[in-house]
Amino acid sequence: MTEPVVGQLRDQETLVARVESGAAPDWVEDHWRTFRGGLLGERNGSPFPCFFGAESVREGDPLYTAIPSLTDKDALLGLGETLIEYLDVYEDHNDRASLVTFFEPPERSLSEREYHEALWHILQFLHVHDPAPWPDDIPTDPDDPHWEFCFGGEPMFPTCRAPFYEDRKSRYCPIGLEITFQPRALFEDLNVTGDTAAGKHAREVIQERLVEYDGVCPHADLGDWGVAGDREWTQYLFSEDPEQAPDTCPITISREHPKAAPPRPTSVPKPEAADD
Repeated sequence: MTEPVVGQLRDQETLVARVESGAAPDWVEDHWRTFRGGLLGERNGSPFPCFFGAESVREGDPLYTAIPSLTDKDALLGLGETLIEYLDVYEDHNDRASLVTFFEPPERSLSEREYHEALWHILQFLHVHDPAPWPDDIPTDPDDPHWEFCFGGEPMFPTCRAPFYEDRKSRYCPIGLEITFQPRALFEDLNVTGDTAAGKHAREVIQERLVEYDGVCPHADLGDWGVAGDREWTQYLFSEDPEQAPDTCPITISREHPKAAPPRPTSVPKPEAADD
């Protein structure tokens, strides 16, 4: 029987209720507890660097889903369906409602290289099965500073946590891969894009906290969308060992549409339909 949280779009209150009642599988519970602990706890006497993210979790703003595989076709089609559902409802849910995605950990430990491969397999799969065309105003070349991942017609920033980080604990998840999908519109609505005074100030504060929290300098790939020399794709899953990270973006983007048959008709309930 499919667990109530797995493959579903849930708000934080419902996710917590499922975890505390034992209705969620152990790996979802483990993800939630380490995710919450990471964002709301402290390290080296410093709070989590992204204060927007920490505050949103504290207030219960994000939406969540759990995916039972990094590679299974049906699981990833389900992720695409949930992403479309999320894009339909997140603005009405909350202006800080990112989509936090927990992936079931594989049976064996993966190397850093394999986690990079898993992320780009997921994003390439989503692109191939995207029900909407690639936006006209977003370049298809990841080496363009104005490139960013898009799905459902929406540019977004998928930021990841994974088990291989030893130094950058702000990106560390001991369970498995986590992807938080954040539409660019979310940052624009909060007026914290890189071209605003509020956005520049926020980035300064976050970088200061990164140094304190991680105990190392901010990653060399940390940058801003649209800035010459900065690249968006390298920031999705920061490298710990550069020799295990891709040198070029391992995704092929096409404006040809559709690229595959559309996902199955969605049956994912909206967050307010939480009761099973």
